[in-house]
Amino acid sequence: MEDKSAPFNSVPGMDVPSASSEEPAMTRRECLKRSAQGACGAIFVLACGEELGALAQMAGTPPEGEKYDPFKHEWVYLIDISKCIGCGSCVRACERENNVPPHYFRTWVERYRITDSEHPLVDSPNGGRDGFGPEKHGEEGRKAFFVPKICNHCKFSPCTQLCPVGASFRSPDGVMLVDEERCIGCGYCVQACPYGSRFIHPVKHVASKCTFCYHRVTKGLPTACVAACPVGARRFGDAKDPDDEVSQIVATQPTHVLKPELLTGPHCRYLGMSMEVR
Repeated sequence: MEDKSAPFNSVPGMDVPSASSEEPAMTRRECLKRSAQGACGAIFVLACGEELGALAQMAGTPPEGEKYDPFKHEWVYLIDISKCIGCGSCVRACERENNVPPHYFRTWVERYRITDSEHPLVDSPNGGRDGFGPEKHGEEGRKAFFVPKICNHCKFSPCTQLCPVGASFRSPDGVMLVDEERCIGCGYCVQACPYGSRFIHPVKHVASKCTFCYHRVTKGLPTACVAACPVGARRFGDAKDPDDEVSQIVATQPTHVLKPELLTGPHCRYLGMSMEVR
């Protein structure tokens, strides 16, 4: 895979089924797919009145036996750039936990090298999965650091606005999710994401992305990447819990978000982020 900065995830071409008089009955997904490809796709979707709210409950029961209530939480992700060592443990953990296909990433790590040139040098070999080798450029760097990236789980997300079938949605606890049964793999959300955090799954042919390990956090467990980080550069917390460590840091310390000018309201925040990060 060519070394480059985000976005890593690409949208493969979507095959359009050919018309035939002997064509078998269409499945629900094929029907939605054809409707979304036409000018009336969005109108067709409005007629499909299926509820998506049940998906916010999809992860089961917390250890204490109480049913998870998404309305009582607002999850926030915190990354401390000054602590990240670029080891790739987080990327590998995410890959294992979520069966992420090779060369696609729900989370990745970028290396920034600041030189005397106008722009920083940014690379991310294989998404930082296997760590980073020695620098091979000829310019002497003034500083270097690693920047982990994930889906920002935006409060005002462009991806949900452009989804023609309502497959991308925001749960009551602030997590952006994808209903794979409803998704038609059109790729509109992938193109709309300003953070490069979405891709079309090469096997399932649906949109895929970081889910904050929703199947884990709703059971009281940390995300796989947070659990795997050996230096505590990644942290996960509840903004509605005043005693939560991450909640307290966000409330009392200066944190930053990526591309603040877009006003997307990210739930992923950074400590120690310098002006070169994009």
